[in-house]
Amino acid sequence: MPGLTTKIVKATAASLTPEPDRLDVSVVIPAHNEEHGAGSTVERVRAVLAKLRVRFDVVVVDDGSSDGTRLAAERAGAQVIVSPVNRGYGSALKKGIAATNSDYVVILDADGTYPPEIIPQLLELANSADMVVGERSSAVFNVPYARRPAKWVLNKLANFLARQNIPDLNSGMRVFKRESLERFIPLLPDGFSFTSTITLCMLSSNMDVAYIPIEYGKRVGHSKIRAVDFFNFVMLVLRIVMLFQPLRIFMPLGSVLFLLGVAKTIYDITLWNLSESAIFCLLAALIIWSLGLIADMISRLHLRP
Repeated sequence: MPGLTTKIVKATAASLTPEPDRLDVSVVIPAHNEEHGAGSTVERVRAVLAKLRVRFDVVVVDDGSSDGTRLAAERAGAQVIVSPVNRGYGSALKKGIAATNSDYVVILDADGTYPPEIIPQLLELANSADMVVGERSSAVFNVPYARRPAKWVLNKLANFLARQNIPDLNSGMRVFKRESLERFIPLLPDGFSFTSTITLCMLSSNMDVAYIPIEYGKRVGHSKIRAVDFFNFVMLVLRIVMLFQPLRIFMPLGSVLFLLGVAKTIYDITLWNLSESAIFCLLAALIIWSLGLIADMISRLHLRP
């Protein structure tokens, strides 16, 4: 893409001191038993980036695979980091990110579902955003029917707590400015919720997140996501919002108890008998609101730049 290198340099010159061995772009690909998709994914990524006037590397993190994933990735020209045991999607990404040194970090899966050909557009938009996400416009057609209700609930919960519409909460294709990503590395989990966590972290911190629609293909191999991951995702959303915007949880909860207390008080007045349950609800609402304000102050102090 003409002028991409110049734009990357301009985007980072003001806030980042160039390092002699620092690259422009690093692509990190986590892989667990993806011998049928890893090689072709690396080849496509390298072919796309070779057309751009940027310095890049492609790193595949073989996360405890028992097949030929490592050999397939190496034959395709990737640097391969091997974990002797499977430690999880997020762990593989963090290991790959730590092993690279570049202004921009690209992540995508090794199963052939994400189109590497869209990387130039993601990089172009990353000049003015902290994170650019490949939005899976056709993903709903590739999600099993049994998973769709859980996915819908998770997305609605995340949208409510983040106070905005999130087009794609856990897309596995993203471009980050390294300094924006590294700020949250200690908070990111080792499992599949890595992408959901970084999305909520950045949105809750009012960072710039952009989306580009992509065509989400049919995966090569089998999905590694289990049914129990849904409950882990729900807990993740609650934890992240508690860390960044605790009032989004404490205020609605306190309001529900307050309204219940007021309603019960009005009913009790008609009977000339104020009950303990009405007083309990009102006091519980005040306590929860107070805890929310304290949590909000702690959050602001802890996350102050």
